[in-house]
Amino acid sequence: MSDRVEFARMNGLGNKILVVDMRGRTDRVTPAAAIALAADPATAFDQIMAIHDPRVDGTDAYIDILNCDGSKAQACGNGTRCVVQALAAETGRKSFTFQTIAGILNAVEHPDGTISVDMGKPVFAWDKIPLSEEFHDTSRIELQIGPIDAPILHSPSAMSMGNPHAVFWVDRDPMTYDLERFGPLLENHPIFPEKANITLAQVTSKTTMITRTWERGAGLTLACGSAACAAGVSAARTGRTERKVTITVASSPNRGTLTIDWRADDKVVMTGPAEWEWSGTVDPVTGSWQRDVSADAEAATL
Repeated sequence: MSDRVEFARMNGLGNKILVVDMRGRTDRVTPAAAIALAADPATAFDQIMAIHDPRVDGTDAYIDILNCDGSKAQACGNGTRCVVQALAAETGRKSFTFQTIAGILNAVEHPDGTISVDMGKPVFAWDKIPLSEEFHDTSRIELQIGPIDAPILHSPSAMSMGNPHAVFWVDRDPMTYDLERFGPLLENHPIFPEKANITLAQVTSKTTMITRTWERGAGLTLACGSAACAAGVSAARTGRTERKVTITVASSPNRGTLTIDWRADDKVVMTGPAEWEWSGTVDPVTGSWQRDVSADAEAATL
C-alpha cells in the first residue's frame, strides 16, 4: 500500500476543507496526521473530508470527517459540497449519496455550479442533542455569558444537525461580538457533554439572516454549513423567519450566502458554492504532504 494518497485543498464559503481520497484503502486519516496538517499554514483546515469506499449498498462513498484538532465530526455541510464538486469533476455525475456518522446524505450539483445537500432532519430532544440537563423546550435554554442582570449573550436555541448546536440571537452584526473570547467558553460549557457549535444569528427579515460561528473542534471558522442549517431551522422554529431563508455568513470572504430550506418533510436542504484551490499528495498516517507541480490545474480531480 502506497504511503501517499491524493488530496485537494478546497473551500466552501471560505470554510477550509481538505478532501482526501482514501478509496481502495483499509486505513484512515489519523488524528496525528490531521493535527500536523492543521499546524501547517499551507494546509491549515477546518475539516478533512476523507472519501472511503462505500460500506452500505446504494451509497457512493463513506465520508470520514475530522476536525483540525484530530477529533471526529459527525457532519460538515460545506465539506460535503466540496466532495460533490470533486467527484462530479472526476466522474461527470451530478448526484451522489454518501454515508456519514450522522447518517445518509444526498447531494446534487446544479447547472450553475451550486450544490444542494440534504442534511437530514433536525433533532430537538434535549438528550439527543445532547444536553446534560433536561429541557422540555430546547428552542430556548438557560445559558448566558456576561453579567447576570445584563448578559451579552443569553437564551440560545439548541438542536442537533447530526452534531450539537447552540444558536444565540443577537440584534446587531455578529462580527461586532468577541466570539473568539466567548466561543471556547460556550463550546466547552458543562451543559454540552459532547461540546457544541456556537452560532451568533441576526435576523434581518422573514427570509434573511446573518450568522457567525465558533465551530466545535475547529474554532473560529469562516463558515459552517451545519451551523447555518441549525440557525435557519431555529429561526423558523421560534417564529423569527419563514422555513426557507438566505443566510449571509458574515465571516466568509465577501460575506457569501447559503440557502437553507427546512422542507415540509422535515428535511433540511442547504444550497451553496464550493471552490477548488489546489491538489497534492499526503501521507494519511503522518500528514506529510506535497503539492502537485501544476499549481494551476483546471479541475478538482481526485
